[in-house]
Amino acid sequence: MSSAINSNRESSRNRQEMSSFKSFGKSICARIGLPFGAFIVPAMLLAISLALGKSASAQVVPAGDAGGLNVFAGGTASGFLVQYGERKMLGVSAFVDVDTRRPIGLEGEARWLIFHQTAQVRTTTWLAGPRYHRAIRKFQIYAKGLVGVGEFNFPYNYAHGSYLVIAPGGGVDFRMTNRIRLRLADAEYQYWPQFTFGPMSSYGVSAGIRVRVF
Repeated sequence: MSSAINSNRESSRNRQEMSSFKSFGKSICARIGLPFGAFIVPAMLLAISLALGKSASAQVVPAGDAGGLNVFAGGTASGFLVQYGERKMLGVSAFVDVDTRRPIGLEGEARWLIFHQTAQVRTTTWLAGPRYHRAIRKFQIYAKGLVGVGEFNFPYNYAHGSYLVIAPGGGVDFRMTNRIRLRLADAEYQYWPQFTFGPMSSYGVSAGIRVRVF
């Protein structure tokens, strides 16, 4: 009986947290003109994390994650659809994650979409922001909210501009060893609200490797 009551309380708390997250997302989107759909991926990942949080808390923390602060560095290969000309572009990224024993951390990311160019169009983004993460056995699910600067090179090097970029996203890592993780998937939506020809967006997925530095 006590177990059932605790389970109901946990479910109610998870629903409240998810509702608050959704309301927060809608509020932010309304202020900056960002489509609420951009928050779908991190919202889904957060919902999964909360639903499995009780199970995750029962898992033994690996020796390599036992400290209060872990710093990871890594890189990925990326495929993005850029709204400007509906271009499908490829690139690489480098990132640094700072994880704590609590679920809130930080992420810094640089991405260069420089392959599969047409008319010499390319983009570079430099982003950073908070990161929510949850360990579930050998997996770590995360949601992130990044902001920073995007550099855009226009066709045939006609012009080059720097713009504000807002980028919600999320993904999942798989722990191979105490030091090495595979970044199985990272989904990111980039919104460029001050782009020269009006707001522009791009979105894509990445995969790569993540290594614990200390």
